[in-house]
Amino acid sequence: MWLLLAFLSAAFLGIYDSLKKKSLRGNAVLPVLFLNTLFSSLIFMPCIVLSYSGVMPGDSIFHVAQGTWNDHVYIIVKSLIVLTSWVLGYFGMKHLPLTIVGPINATRPVMVLVGALLFFGERLNLWQWAGVLLAVASFFMLSRSGRKEGIDFKHDRWIYMIVGAALTGALSGLYDKYLMAPVSEGGVGLDRMMVQSWYNIYQCAMMLVMLMLLWWPRRGANPFHWDWAIIGISIFLSAADFLYFYSLSLPTAMISIVSMVRRGSVVVSFVCGALFFHEKNLKAKAVDLALVLLGMLCLCIGS
Repeated sequence: MWLLLAFLSAAFLGIYDSLKKKSLRGNAVLPVLFLNTLFSSLIFMPCIVLSYSGVMPGDSIFHVAQGTWNDHVYIIVKSLIVLTSWVLGYFGMKHLPLTIVGPINATRPVMVLVGALLFFGERLNLWQWAGVLLAVASFFMLSRSGRKEGIDFKHDRWIYMIVGAALTGALSGLYDKYLMAPVSEGGVGLDRMMVQSWYNIYQCAMMLVMLMLLWWPRRGANPFHWDWAIIGISIFLSAADFLYFYSLSLPTAMISIVSMVRRGSVVVSFVCGALFFHEKNLKAKAVDLALVLLGMLCLCIGS
């Protein structure tokens, strides 16, 4: 069950990445990111209100637990981690082809795997290890493909931003597992809906401060224009995260596998990059994508 939810999350995440790329074309990054957090907060606000008022039954999958102040401190830390990843990722995606960004993000589970082995004692079988090694190989091949488009992985700051986004995103994945693991297993035992609902709200508040301090005074030099894809970003991200958190909340879920499958979103974003953004050098990148897909297959067999 948790593996199926992870695959559905990956599909929605691929659509989210594509809409994000569309909304960032020729647009200011910080307003787009702020509106993303704002609309995501509005999506979950009814769940919070209905749950706290007692209208939403406690056994509903949309019920939001109230929690203590200490619980909210944990969620605020998660908001900081995710927002760091998003800021880096948004700036990188604006300046790089989607067919480059997607495969780089697909290597994120390798980073999660190292953390899962160190902190959660998870162990992988041979098939799963094969999937991880293929994902690593795809990253090195992608650097060769990028050079054909004038992208030097060693000296391009946007590449560094995408890699930084992947690193902080991997840290967020490990932190999610810690937050929702039962106390008896060394976790915090937080309610998944409380985490997803409130971290969006805290992010929105943080982004408002960043927007007013960093973008608003210089908005003339970096203008923002409305794009309906911005609403789609929030809808598909919220759906992807809901399935992701639900998957992690199941007792048998392995964060290393869920994170790897979730990166299968690269398939959707790659196709959109080819069809809608007319990106170049697709044949070489398709080989890199094939390695990622083969890695996904190995993980499925191993699971």
